[in-house]
Amino acid sequence: MASVAEGDVGAAMEQMRGLQPDFEELSLNKLATSLGASEQALRLIISIFLGYPLALFYRHYLFYKDSYLIHLFHAFTGLSIAYFNFGYQFYHSLLCVVLQFLILRLMGRTVTAVLTTFCFQMAYLLAGYYYTATGNYDIKWTMPHCVLTLKLIGLAVDYFDGGKDQNSLSSEQQKYAIRGIPSLLEVAGFSYFYGAFLVGPQFSMNHYMKLVQGQLTDIQGKMPNSTIPALKRLSLGLVYLVGYTLLSPHITEDYLLTEDYESRPFWFRCMYMLVWGKFVLYKYVTCWLVTEGVCILSGLGFNGFEENGTAKWDACANMKVWLFETTPRFNGTIASFNINTNAWVARYFFKRLKFLGNKELSQGLSLLFLALWHGLHSGYLVCFQMEFLIVIVEKQATNLIQESPTLSRVASITALQPFYYLVQQTIHWLFMGYSMTAFCLFTWDKWLKVYKSIYFLGHVFFLSLLFILPYIHKAMVPRKEKLKKME
Repeated sequence: MASVAEGDVGAAMEQMRGLQPDFEELSLNKLATSLGASEQALRLIISIFLGYPLALFYRHYLFYKDSYLIHLFHAFTGLSIAYFNFGYQFYHSLLCVVLQFLILRLMGRTVTAVLTTFCFQMAYLLAGYYYTATGNYDIKWTMPHCVLTLKLIGLAVDYFDGGKDQNSLSSEQQKYAIRGIPSLLEVAGFSYFYGAFLVGPQFSMNHYMKLVQGQLTDIQGKMPNSTIPALKRLSLGLVYLVGYTLLSPHITEDYLLTEDYESRPFWFRCMYMLVWGKFVLYKYVTCWLVTEGVCILSGLGFNGFEENGTAKWDACANMKVWLFETTPRFNGTIASFNINTNAWVARYFFKRLKFLGNKELSQGLSLLFLALWHGLHSGYLVCFQMEFLIVIVEKQATNLIQESPTLSRVASITALQPFYYLVQQTIHWLFMGYSMTAFCLFTWDKWLKVYKSIYFLGHVFFLSLLFILPYIHKAMVPRKEKLKKME
């Protein structure tokens, strides 16, 4: 009997050895290689799409259940996703969540707690950037940690506001102020919510608690009718995913660094940068649309009702796709892209700098914060410096056209509108690509090489306009119009 058993085991082992190559072929590494992607990128995509079955489970089995079960579910699934993507490095996020809870409990609703939170969370993130930085974009634990950093800073500020007299707060601050005392389980569930842990979007603790309490639904007492809205955002995200997957081998930032790119005519270099600058953003658009669908499906995307009674599902929208695709203005792109992060910076940083008494200074400091939040590479600083410069010049140009009778008449000629739109879009996306070059190439030796190849066109163009437009404004805007504006 023993020999027969040993023979069976031996045969089984031989079969297992025969199957081993097949299992290797099915490994994530092999699959990623066959798709032309890294294993980490594949893990990220799987994790993002995993939000849909998790949201369905939540809808059918946990909606209107005890709060502690929901918090446990969110914390456990988020930690599992963190472990799947980053292994034992998930401890970085867990450590910061626990310490943030202790800061709130030990320091209370004080300025000290807010400053301690800001300094600690940003220092931890920047230290992570410093010790893990390479010359390329790598998917590592710092990627979701930057999302978590904003969440925890916002949590501390809202908790601080919750201790103030309600009349001393703005209507926006009243909306987000936390009156209760969050438990560790609530902070963990908020931090690790599976639909937003990896790539966002940002949302407040109060909004999260409404989800847990079953308030985020268009039909009270029932699950939200959010399946169709969620599938629409998922479908749109898949369109961008397919487009990016098909074109990404042919439109890359690596080509900007090649001798072939440098040897091309100047017009070609500019046009390639224009096309690449639009295309490179599609990977972010894909992730945000897919995660928005997860948030909508779970109910977190519920944002009240339109005047006609139609439910709105845009509370977690990070993209205004139509505006993004059609706007000819830089401000339009800013307003349509990474919406919730921009709203977070406006709410917790820009508006809190009101005491400076200088809007441009507050805006500049906000962009500096965003640059550091993205990472320590010089390319981020250059990108956001360009954004600051472009926004100022665009505002100057808009005011000039609106206030000059001559330019207003020329700009209002109907027959020339398509031409104006084409020119605006060309300028818009050429210099978006110019800014994104530094953002995506990270290090000064890389982006400097590309900028040299096109003669620092973006800096020359916008710095020239910055100094020239005020003189043109003085010459073309009648004194009467200026006086009227002052009044």
